[in-house]
Amino acid sequence: MALLSTERVTMRFGGLTAVSRLDVRIEKDEIVGLIGPNGAGKTTAFNVITGMNTPTEGRVLFAGEDITGMARHQIARRGIARTFQNIRLFKEMSVLENVLVGCHLRLHPNLFEATLHLPGYRRRDAEARAFAMDLLREVGLESNADELATSLPYGKQRRLEIVRALATRPSMLLLDEPAAGMNPHESLELMHFIRRIRDQFGLTILLIEHHMQVVMGVCHRIYVLEYGQTIAQGDPAAIQNDPKVIEAYLGAQ
Repeated sequence: MALLSTERVTMRFGGLTAVSRLDVRIEKDEIVGLIGPNGAGKTTAFNVITGMNTPTEGRVLFAGEDITGMARHQIARRGIARTFQNIRLFKEMSVLENVLVGCHLRLHPNLFEATLHLPGYRRRDAEARAFAMDLLREVGLESNADELATSLPYGKQRRLEIVRALATRPSMLLLDEPAAGMNPHESLELMHFIRRIRDQFGLTILLIEHHMQVVMGVCHRIYVLEYGQTIAQGDPAAIQNDPKVIEAYLGAQ
């Protein structure tokens, strides 16, 4: 059984069909790419999977459960986390506080305990802080914990957004253009980082990316979209040599 699958998912906005009859199957522990030209429907597919949009037709299954149309927080609690094409850090918060936001998904705080800072709340808060610091230590951001998130260099901000997603303790991570704006050295580091967190945290990863070196270097399989439809799927070698892909996407690079 696939960890995540979409069955004939279609998403229409008025007269525009952004995604049409999308069938994706992702097995546990895979790193899968979703590529295509701008406007191909990639981010819309992410939005459907994570509950930001309810599909017009079709359904989304995760770990055997139909999650179609569930609220975003319900899907996150089931183990799907994501990042965004444009970095969405909390600008007035520190690096540590940004990660703690992700931790709170699993805290189930009691308002009464939180207001009075009772022992139960203090214990859970201390556990969350320790976990957040462990995550920052694992990715080399521990020394930046008290800095404003937006004071970090661009590459570290990207990494912090991924760490905040990891703080929700997901089993599946969706990365929306994680290499956007990175130089070649940062992109190479990102490839190693993605592989490492997959192995270290037992993740399955679906990523949207325009940086072909990252896609071809890190993904086991790739789906290619054009005008909302899947035009190819396969391993990196097959995708690189597919005439339809070359015409629609790779040939434009």
